[in-house]
Amino acid sequence: AQRGEAERRRTEAELSNLKNQLNPHFLFNTLNNIYSLIDIDSTKAQSAVHELSRLLRYVLYEGVPTAVPLEKELDFLRNYISLMSLRTGPHVRRHIDLSCRDPKATVAPLIFISLVENAFKHGVNPTESSFIDISISTTDDGHIACRISNSDFPKNDSDRSGSGIGLANLERRLRLIYGPGHYNFSRTAQDGTYHCQLLIPAHL
Repeated sequence: AQRGEAERRRTEAELSNLKNQLNPHFLFNTLNNIYSLIDIDSTKAQSAVHELSRLLRYVLYEGVPTAVPLEKELDFLRNYISLMSLRTGPHVRRHIDLSCRDPKATVAPLIFISLVENAFKHGVNPTESSFIDISISTTDDGHIACRISNSDFPKNDSDRSGSGIGLANLERRLRLIYGPGHYNFSRTAQDGTYHCQLLIPAHL
């Protein structure tokens, strides 16, 4: 029993550390986007700061529980996508489908944000045609399916802005929260398109 309790505390401590790592990473990337927006459109930049304050309230307070209602997490993602979309021009095609047909569905907070961040970071080119497709929904067999595809414009070594931190963080959290064999996470890049898919239980 003591060994089990010690293991539980170690897991909780590591999850807390992973969340503490994720929050500055999220803030760093979001502030970079707002900084770039200031030169493009100062009015949009002001809106972006307002949106950021709403996002930070969620990250700082809702990010504490072990699980949150899926619909609340989707609202957070909608706000984040709205913020990131301020920088995208008419050459970027976006298709966003965030739906929760199961009102009792719950999810680990901030479990999808690194995937959505990466889609905007690597999927948008300032001048070339780009696309981002994001779909997160509950399935009939009791899962939450997150499917993201985007055009793939890899960053060079001088512009990685913490790339990789978010995904490594996500993979470790998945193992700790859901356990090996209870989720499916895959990523592929082919012919200029990046695909990722995450399948997790709808009730945590």
